[in-house]
Amino acid sequence: MICRRHAIRCMPLLVAGLLLAGGAQATEAEHIRASQAWLRVLPGDLPAGAYVTLENSGDQPASLRGASSASYTSVMLHKSSTEGGMGRMSIVEDLPIPAHGKAALAPGGYHLMLMKAAAPVKPGDKVKLILRFGDGSTLATDFLARPANASGPDDAAAAQDHGH
Repeated sequence: MICRRHAIRCMPLLVAGLLLAGGAQATEAEHIRASQAWLRVLPGDLPAGAYVTLENSGDQPASLRGASSASYTSVMLHKSSTEGGMGRMSIVEDLPIPAHGKAALAPGGYHLMLMKAAAPVKPGDKVKLILRFGDGSTLATDFLARPANASGPDDAAAAQDHGH
């Protein structure tokens, strides 16, 4: 049993602990809004590319560190670039998302490379990707599968080309 004198002495510590617990910072994922999420399906066993716009409403920068999906064996964060007229693709550790800013994964730049589909993915399918951020938090996001000739999430020409 705690004596009354000990309980009174510890009260300020208890109140401080409760205030700190109540003011705990939100995770990076809680400040991120994903929009225009789509992936380009290529024929056969070729890898798919996934693209999305990430908007950070938080006061601190965030960083996309990778992703995973039950629909693909592996997902890697890549960046495409052109050097000396040659196209290159490299794996990157993270994509910074500035506080109160946006970062886009788009054709010709940052993208998620989806390797070895568990089952065939067709244009019109939705594929769930789990985006992973620098603090370990995650955000489940549905990506709309688009045909190989699509250049964006709402590419009307590609949709007409495939009778959608």
